[in-house]
Amino acid sequence: GELSRNPVLCQAMDAVRGSGGKLHLFGLLSDGGVHSHNSHLYALVRMARDRGVSDICIHAFMDGRDTPPQSGAGYLQELETELQTIGAGRVATVMGRFYAMDRDNRWDRIEKAWLALTRGLGEKAASSAEAIASAYAAGQTDEFVEPRVIQPAATVADGDAVIFYNFRADRARELTRAFNQTDFDGFDRGAVPKLSSWVCMTEYDETFDLPVAFPPESLKDILGEVLARAGKRQLRIAETEKYAHVTFFFNGGVEVAFENEKRVLIPSPKEVATYDQKPEMSAWEVTETVIEEIQSGAHDVIILNFANPDMVGHTGVLDAAVRAMETVDACLGRVVEAVLGVGGELLITADHGNCEKMVDEQGQPHTAHTDDPVALLLVSDRYRTARLNRGILADIAPTMLALLGLDKPEAMTGQSLLQV
Repeated sequence: GELSRNPVLCQAMDAVRGSGGKLHLFGLLSDGGVHSHNSHLYALVRMARDRGVSDICIHAFMDGRDTPPQSGAGYLQELETELQTIGAGRVATVMGRFYAMDRDNRWDRIEKAWLALTRGLGEKAASSAEAIASAYAAGQTDEFVEPRVIQPAATVADGDAVIFYNFRADRARELTRAFNQTDFDGFDRGAVPKLSSWVCMTEYDETFDLPVAFPPESLKDILGEVLARAGKRQLRIAETEKYAHVTFFFNGGVEVAFENEKRVLIPSPKEVATYDQKPEMSAWEVTETVIEEIQSGAHDVIILNFANPDMVGHTGVLDAAVRAMETVDACLGRVVEAVLGVGGELLITADHGNCEKMVDEQGQPHTAHTDDPVALLLVSDRYRTARLNRGILADIAPTMLALLGLDKPEAMTGQSLLQV
């Protein structure tokens, strides 16, 4: 397959084979398809075996957000079966994404992952099955599995190589920084392993001087670029948990802002470990700030994200999800009032579902995204009697451009959904 022919992956594997070091495969063990896919892990193990790498160590970051909260035991069992079939590889550590994949600069979490990965510190287990069983017995679901080290320990050491197979950037950055950033100050790392290579599956950050297996494609004529070219002033605003979504992701995986693009980051609350403990998150602070920006008249377009329905939905706590939605409902009401008050219009939508389903078919908490159709609402005094056609996510940008009186570029395959 394409993985086995990738020159960056080939070079990393050949280098570690030559040095006699261990190859470490980091990533989310899941078929959720949001941050990673376990089929890629299996392909990497086969590829490493075929290229003569003798010591392949898998560090299994458990999911439980994009998959059911106790599905990890099944994923580990499937992994062990695959490793037996391939005849190579061993599971070295098991830990929840809460620790290994933080994205909110909660360095105490990353430090726990670091200590397990580099020092072998954490609860000991004889096998991956024992590791996950002991976590469940301690009341830890997949996402929150405290780092467990399979004996004998196989830590990341000098001369080793790491391939981080997550293909989504935001939750891979912090651990990558901890291993590679010379001026890192998140926590005291002590001695840092001198690696033969560290490969990112995709570009996690354009400032990282690291090999990338699959460099980003350059996207042309995306919404932000079209708005900038038309001289429109745009604001991107969200709290920390969704800031990347209205900036980096919204701009096609590029960190740089377009001309006349202002960005406002509202800190997400750090006093709680999980957002079911504070379902309001920072929605009110986001709302107060965006209303000030609306009333200032400084912007033609505002891209706003409320994090609560997704982030609290991921906790699987129904009462908290209800409170989250009540909060967003109240906040959105104030935003609507402010926008209409200055003669503006709103498109309200989502790119996936989550908290509309909080219990699965077995009566267990449902913590993953859903693939239910999402709403697209137009709030407008100008188009009170207008209707919107049914469509897909690709139609939202053309619809916004139509509201602004701007032509849709050929690169946009979607269509305006506005019926007038």
